[in-house]
Amino acid sequence: MDQSRRSSLAFGIILILLGAAFLAYQLVPGLQILVDWGQAWPLIIVGIGVVLLLMAVLAATPGLAVPATIVCGVGGLLWWQNVTGHWETWSFAWSLIPGFIGVGIILSGLLSGRVRESLIGGSWMVLISLILFFIFGSFLGGLELFGAYWPILLIGLGLLMLIGPLLRSRG
Repeated sequence: MDQSRRSSLAFGIILILLGAAFLAYQLVPGLQILVDWGQAWPLIIVGIGVVLLLMAVLAATPGLAVPATIVCGVGGLLWWQNVTGHWETWSFAWSLIPGFIGVGIILSGLLSGRVRESLIGGSWMVLISLILFFIFGSFLGGLELFGAYWPILLIGLGLLMLIGPLLRSRG
């Protein structure tokens, strides 16, 4: 099956599933009570990311996994911030976005058959993203995990940046 037919088929399946979900929401009163859109609006963004991920799988376009994970991750952050009211965490939560890209690279590699390269590259991005998250979170006061010792994370990141290329050049 050629790429345009596969994309059309995937998009048709997604539209049918979305239509069925909205119809169920209209016809089943319990669902309307269950979902409070005042708090759950970021889940629409997560849903868009899930649709992109489904498109990546169904249409055999692994590159869509990267934007799908970015959209899902940002939607998840918005949902958490909306529920908890901790909007100030954006001062350091943005540092998770490279990690979302890393997860997308890993998923894209799994879908395309380039598992080894994607695991290495994506894992590095996730690791660096988490380190930056903890550095900025500790420095800006949002995370009390490391307190005054957040510079240790900065030193660790620097060591990773120095050692990483040395390890790759030997392999």
